[in-house]
Amino acid sequence: MSKIISSAAIRGAHKIVERAEKKYQEALAKWGPEQDVGFPDTAYYLPVIYAILGIPVQKLKDIKPVLERCRALLPPLVKEKTALPYLAPALDAGMATFFAEEITEAIRYLEDPNFYTKQEDILPDNIWLGAANDVIFRKRGVEFVDGTAPGFAAIVGAAPTPEIAKKIAIELQEKNLYIFMCAESGGKRFSEQLVEADVQIGWPTRLVSYGPDISAAVFAMGFACRVAMAFGGIKPGDYRKNLLYNKDRTFAFVMPMGFVTDEWYANAAGAINWGFPTIADSPIPEVLPTGICTYEHVVSNIPHDQIVQKAVEVRGLKVTVANVPIPVSYGPAFEGERVRGEDIYLECGGGRTHAVEWITTKNMDEVEDGKVEVIGPDVDQVQPPAQLPLAIVAEVAGRQMQEDFEPILERQIHHLINYAQGIMHIGQRDIAWLRVSKSAVQKGFKLSDLGKILHAKLHQDYGAIFDKVQVKVYTEPKEVEKRLAQARDVYHKRDARIEGMTDETTETFYSCLLCQSFAPNHVCVVSPERTGLCGAYNWMDCKAAFEISPTGPNQPVVKGDITDAKLGQWTGINKFVFDASRQKINQVSLYSLMVDPMTTCGCCECIAAVLPTCNGIMTVNRDYMGMTPCGMKFTTLAGSAGGGAVTPGFLGHSKYNITQRKWIAGDGGIKRLVWLPKMLKDEVRERLIKRGEEIGIPNFIDMIADETIGTTEEEILPFLTEKNHPALTMESILG
Repeated sequence: MSKIISSAAIRGAHKIVERAEKKYQEALAKWGPEQDVGFPDTAYYLPVIYAILGIPVQKLKDIKPVLERCRALLPPLVKEKTALPYLAPALDAGMATFFAEEITEAIRYLEDPNFYTKQEDILPDNIWLGAANDVIFRKRGVEFVDGTAPGFAAIVGAAPTPEIAKKIAIELQEKNLYIFMCAESGGKRFSEQLVEADVQIGWPTRLVSYGPDISAAVFAMGFACRVAMAFGGIKPGDYRKNLLYNKDRTFAFVMPMGFVTDEWYANAAGAINWGFPTIADSPIPEVLPTGICTYEHVVSNIPHDQIVQKAVEVRGLKVTVANVPIPVSYGPAFEGERVRGEDIYLECGGGRTHAVEWITTKNMDEVEDGKVEVIGPDVDQVQPPAQLPLAIVAEVAGRQMQEDFEPILERQIHHLINYAQGIMHIGQRDIAWLRVSKSAVQKGFKLSDLGKILHAKLHQDYGAIFDKVQVKVYTEPKEVEKRLAQARDVYHKRDARIEGMTDETTETFYSCLLCQSFAPNHVCVVSPERTGLCGAYNWMDCKAAFEISPTGPNQPVVKGDITDAKLGQWTGINKFVFDASRQKINQVSLYSLMVDPMTTCGCCECIAAVLPTCNGIMTVNRDYMGMTPCGMKFTTLAGSAGGGAVTPGFLGHSKYNITQRKWIAGDGGIKRLVWLPKMLKDEVRERLIKRGEEIGIPNFIDMIADETIGTTEEEILPFLTEKNHPALTMESILG
């Protein structure tokens, strides 16, 4: 390794460790050794330290042994006459750097709790996001597993101009990468340049402004470590497997822009431990031989118009991008982009107008593949901020196409349209909401491009089940009304089919093993009266998915003989679960959270937990950040009950499942529900009212406590008693 790089990295590591030691002593003097310390709302403590050393830093006193480890790792400073240092000392210095930076950042949270936004989005007066909490991490981290995001670019410093920064950011987004940003160069920061160039930054657009200082680089490394632990099944402290997992699975690289300081060198050396190379725009020494990284370790002096491509090449990243013939950038990185009021050129739906989406099957001779029609005014015939009704009708034909596949394809419309830069899409079916930005229209975007997107991407992803697709985009009010009525009739028939089905009258259930890549023992069994715990798959969806991909994760499971009707146990289901869980789980109850509950993975929409004092259960959705009556927040619950574990007293499930008739039927059913967050209660209100009427308690929804009543069992019990909640008079839930 270059003597210049090694020397600088070791110098930088010494500076960073010394700063952390000073911060620690100041914090110890001010708050004492028992002071809580850490990153907010995470079960992973300080994740780099936890992943590599296995030490859960919870109190200030826990920092001391980590700093001692830093000192042990630090090699002596390189002297002028010293021979070329080996690679190993520089890598040790880099590892010490990340331990020290995590300590520094944890103490920063203690000193200034509002320094970071602690959410997905930036604020008007604060663009620094800080460490991702577990809700953000699980939502975003799974994309590193399923391939939606192959990796990340850690950008340190700033580009020469905001325009160059914008160009580099978009090029990285188009390759589906996350961009993690920190540090300054010459008084400028890459994230601030993007804001200046009117680029939306934050987790939704994959442009993550971690922090203003180089120490914020450790948040990127912590994210990578958490991916390995949460989704790769790597145990805390198993540093070798964590490093190898990231080298092989997380295609990340460091991109310093501007003058490289000693501290930057130290961080770059640390990143090499994970197999993340450095690609710089300045003429620093290069390290071209392979070794720890897949290919070169440090490549420098790369022009800005070539730096993204060079980084992809050096990291060995294989990028697959569909050719979508539209005039704006296209890719998953743009899915979270928002089109706000001042930038709206055209708005459809969202309560302003009708907006509906419908995929329907036609005969082969009725469909001309690739044909796109706009019936009514397009964007070039209206003035901003315009409002139009909208109906998007995709007509598909093919020898393998079935009606059951229509909702599967229809569900894709949301994210496929959202991948277009400058287009915002929310909702589905007849509650769709579309916004087209002024910037997209300036680049030439028209409503016909919606059809081009659907034609290209549906063929790419689902071409095996249909041969042709044509798209009609209606904006003429009478035509939209006509298609709306037709679509609603179809929606009703689809819903009636699944609503009319019961577990008793269906001999075949379906498996879903999608999440086994990060929860190896997890097996989700989907029945007509139990949707998948992620909320994305019901029985009909799994049936269609199996027919689309017979060797995929959704397989038919014949129930076999029933062994316990109350709990929901069958011989065929148990045999399948035993085999599919790698012989880890002997039997499972579809209707109980107390006896042999189904495994839970990190993708569940909600987690239910028993409340013994109230003789009932509570459930909480992942969007709710507060405390719950079981004494745990959602993030803690997910860490305890997730990962494919069987945890009696806890159960992951979907929001829709709450109002299905078989939900925890083995434990007494919905009458046991005593608490849920108000936001979730409001979301399922109509179905909850209907379910209350079915069980003969029309005012049941008013008997359920939420956080406005209390967040402990002691606080909500008087309310339940006053309301005469049925759970209080049922047999003991503990048996």
